[in-house]
Amino acid sequence: MEPFTTLRAIAAPIDITNLDTNQLCPTRFNKIPLTDPDYQRILFNNQRYRNDGTLTDFILNQPPYRDARVLVGDDNFGCGSSRESAVYALVAFGIRAVVAPGFGDIFFSNCTKNGLLPVVVENDVCARWRAALHEAPGLELYVDLEALCVTGPDGETHTFSVHPTIRERMLAGLDDVGITREFDDQIAAFEQTHQASMPWAFRSSG
Repeated sequence: MEPFTTLRAIAAPIDITNLDTNQLCPTRFNKIPLTDPDYQRILFNNQRYRNDGTLTDFILNQPPYRDARVLVGDDNFGCGSSRESAVYALVAFGIRAVVAPGFGDIFFSNCTKNGLLPVVVENDVCARWRAALHEAPGLELYVDLEALCVTGPDGETHTFSVHPTIRERMLAGLDDVGITREFDDQIAAFEQTHQASMPWAFRSSG
């Protein structure tokens, strides 16, 4: 996955409390392969598109919010089912960070395993930042994972916490597969020793 260190980007306000993963990725899209070039269309599909495929006035369809890489949400962002496709859709759209007062637990974990940083900031701060983003579209947020702080459109900086192991993984761009690959040499050595000690287990049945 792509490392996350710092990010300065346009932010979009999402004023939906208890926004669930079915809104981020409707159930009918769960089996769409990540290689699909239109994967980003999955995100908020019911809100962003009419039945005939034309765009609605949903905030992520409006300039400059459609170029946002940060979302500022409301409480319990990403609740609901455990579908990882909700995070895939956000990443495909270009979102690298979500700032909210709270997240669904599994959604939070899925974010960190896919290079999307969930940032917990107090409710009143998020509400103030969303209002500012509505008032002046195009304002930016600055997120610094190294320093564990986020600066809002009003210039206020707030600290946030991330488990040290998650922080190091995201800074290095290591997902679960990447972490395993760091042990390639040890795995290869084990396999070689194992095959030598139990050759019969590796003989072809033919």
